[in-house]
Amino acid sequence: MQIGLHGKGQSGTSGAMQQPLARLRGSQMAQTSTLTASLYVALGGGIGAVLRYQLGRAVTHILGISVADAFPWATLAANVLGSCAMGLLFGLIARTGVAEGDAMRLFIGVGLLGGFTTFSAFSLETFQLIERGQAGLAASYGLISVVAGLLALYLGLLAARAMT
Repeated sequence: MQIGLHGKGQSGTSGAMQQPLARLRGSQMAQTSTLTASLYVALGGGIGAVLRYQLGRAVTHILGISVADAFPWATLAANVLGSCAMGLLFGLIARTGVAEGDAMRLFIGVGLLGGFTTFSAFSLETFQLIERGQAGLAASYGLISVVAGLLALYLGLLAARAMT
């Protein structure tokens, strides 16, 4: 069973993973109110943003300003660490089917890791496409995401420059 950020499972793997997820979706996930979910995300997001800031400071301190400015080491570290944490989180939720899975997903997966890096969500979703046998779609998603992101950044930069 593959699970995504929105808590929906897609079939295609062993039944052993489907049972815990069915229990998870049928219990805690259905009971989380919108306000409670928003609070989990907000709290996790604040913590994730502070962790990202502190990671950047630590990387700059360890490598020195000239090395840290020559390549985005802190962003790379945040993306890799966030992706690893996302894999660990969703693997544990799928494996254990804990009743607190929705709260963990919202607080850690959406909030904390969302504040730390959105690359973790991108990595999870790309991997899910690969797991479903849609490698071409995964490659397209990756290419479109990077190219569209760079283009959107450029257009935003042009708009900001036009305002001054």
